[in-house]
Amino acid sequence: MSYRDLVSRLTLEEKASLCSGLNFWQTKPIERLGIPSLCMTDGPHGVRLQRQGGSFTDSEPATCFPTAAALASSWDPALVERIGQALGDECRALGVHVLLGPGANIKRSPLCGRNFEYFSEDPLLSSEMAAAHIRGVQSRGVGSSLKHFAANNQEYRRMTTSAEVDERTLREIYLASFEGAVKGGRPWTVMCAYNRLNGTYCSEHPWLLTQVLRREWGFDGVVVSDWGAVNDRVQGLAAGLDLEMPGGPYAQDAEIVQAVRDGRLDEAVLDAAVERLLALIDRAYRPQGDSADLDAHHRLARQAAAESMVLLKNDGAVLPIAPGRRVAVIGAFAVSPRYQGGGSSHVNPARLDEPLAEMRRAFGDQLVLYAPGYALDDDAPRLELIEEAVRAAAQADVAAIFAGLPESWESEGYDRPHMRMPDAHVALIEAVTSAQPRTVVVLSNGAPVEMPWIHRVPAVIEAYLAGQAFGGAIADVLSGAVNPSGKLAETFPLRLEHNPSHPYFPGEGDRSEYREGVFVGYRYYDTKEMDVLFPFGHGLSYTTFEYEAIRMSREQVRDDDVLTVQVDVRNTGQRAGKEVVQVYVEPRSSRVVRPRRELRAFAKVALAPGETRTVEFQLGKRAFAYYDVDAGDFAVESGWYEIRVGSSSRDLRLTASVEVTSAAPRRPVSVHANAALGDLLDDPATGPVLRELLKEKLADSPLGSEMDANPMFEAFMRFTPIGRVTTLFGVPRDENERVLAKLRAAQEEGQPEEGRG
Repeated sequence: MSYRDLVSRLTLEEKASLCSGLNFWQTKPIERLGIPSLCMTDGPHGVRLQRQGGSFTDSEPATCFPTAAALASSWDPALVERIGQALGDECRALGVHVLLGPGANIKRSPLCGRNFEYFSEDPLLSSEMAAAHIRGVQSRGVGSSLKHFAANNQEYRRMTTSAEVDERTLREIYLASFEGAVKGGRPWTVMCAYNRLNGTYCSEHPWLLTQVLRREWGFDGVVVSDWGAVNDRVQGLAAGLDLEMPGGPYAQDAEIVQAVRDGRLDEAVLDAAVERLLALIDRAYRPQGDSADLDAHHRLARQAAAESMVLLKNDGAVLPIAPGRRVAVIGAFAVSPRYQGGGSSHVNPARLDEPLAEMRRAFGDQLVLYAPGYALDDDAPRLELIEEAVRAAAQADVAAIFAGLPESWESEGYDRPHMRMPDAHVALIEAVTSAQPRTVVVLSNGAPVEMPWIHRVPAVIEAYLAGQAFGGAIADVLSGAVNPSGKLAETFPLRLEHNPSHPYFPGEGDRSEYREGVFVGYRYYDTKEMDVLFPFGHGLSYTTFEYEAIRMSREQVRDDDVLTVQVDVRNTGQRAGKEVVQVYVEPRSSRVVRPRRELRAFAKVALAPGETRTVEFQLGKRAFAYYDVDAGDFAVESGWYEIRVGSSSRDLRLTASVEVTSAAPRRPVSVHANAALGDLLDDPATGPVLRELLKEKLADSPLGSEMDANPMFEAFMRFTPIGRVTTLFGVPRDENERVLAKLRAAQEEGQPEEGRG
């Protein structure tokens, strides 16, 4: 039976009932027609299935993988897809049909309390990772729910605030992160955000949910609300919101029924939503009974955590720690690790590695000392704990300090007030480095922190929130069993005040204005040439890589062509390692305000010592484009672009130049009295006519020779409105009108037949 036939057999009340949940996690069944209930549950880095009758925090054991902030630092979509497959397997084993995730919101500010759940400040990297996650989960017959659509970039007043974002910024940054995930991952569901977008709640935003998501991007799945995000249910359904969650006895089904009966809601709109819901049920429903290999998943979690760790600094080759060295492991996080974020994504781990125990396995019990250094429940320095840590560090060859942010400092529901670490952690680092110059700091945190101690510490590893296998993974990296290959998916500024959103975050009352526009993260710092703590894309290795050659398929292309770029990369060190090759595009000049450079492609490549590999990239129109609001589409300016390839946005090793010609016809300049002379001269239709008229008019005038002899005078003239020549140079007004008429006629003549009018 087709979905449409099935819809025809449903009563109006039954159709409305399918558009909200049965309870907190399940959809409503229609037993008389054999329509089952689906189970949804929180993700994205683990399956958080609440136990029957249990509290919100009482969930079934599941593998806690690294959070998105960590996984994005792997720059490895294939690895993320494997994790998605494992998550899908665990969903199947637990009877879950839709996993809520991944989150593809952009990291506008380092203070957002949910940044640990999001991938990047860059939409290309974010969308590639999100698409891989979706493909992995859905390959197991389990639906994903891409969230939170859109512009959910803060937790402060998240249910009422309006993100005020211009369309170009939306299209290039905030929507682009979702666009790539929708087109590349084909999620079965998309979750709308709590917040409003330019004054309208995302749950009832027809432009967002229907025009952009469905019509432009081709999304054919179910739009589900975030839990409690529905403002007006009837408006939401009309706008494209199919499913209200959590539902239950207070769901607004009766409002839908009444709206249809009153004629305020076309029943065809309801029918279309129900058809999409039935298609989801058909795709995702399977009886429970599958099994998942949690031991294999733990091994995958350990690999993913190690691959995601970023070696920020390694002066004097302090790392890896050689066998036989005495190691002082310092910090309470080494015994009670910080490995995931707080809130709805908090997973009950199937098992948990203790970092101290794993360090003892890696280096030997007798060679590892331990001191807690600080109290987990107290952010203030405790002198006796610091003194104990200093004594342990002084007895060792190397000190490894486990520090970062406590769980209470960052979580869903609230934003951080600053970028500082606890005073206890900072004081510990400063004291230990005074006693032990060979000190490594291992950071566990969901977002960037300030590091006033950075010049005192020779080695730093950003582990982020690395999941249940963090302990084993960090032992692998510190010992050299794994060569770190992570790269930052976000910029670490020197200070919070340097962040471009800082003056406007989180906003005033229920308005958050995105005044920084497209200048998010490295797009701002690199354009300003501002010093940062660590740049976007940065990450070191225990080996070294040489970028040896760059080749392009062509030096001139149209924007509807695909440019092939090849780069040779060689491992020049003594260890096998992986390098993330990053491709940035820079316009040489532009009439449009644009970032200096933007990431347009990347690839992670594994190389043995001495091995060289050629890495190939394909750059299409979007690699050179900006969003033209007037045209309602992405557009390319004709001109020269630099293709820059390297190891971070600030470590660019190779450059090639390409001339790109726009295939789109140039939009004619608007001819009116306030049109600038220069714009009219540049227009291919009006330019030749105006040039001849000027030559004729100024042939015997001192102005003609002045324009030829004085470039400054010409520049002044170029930006003079044509209507002002009447008063400036004594041209009669009626003659000026005749010139404008001739220019309009020339423009009309130059347009194709269908464009005239």
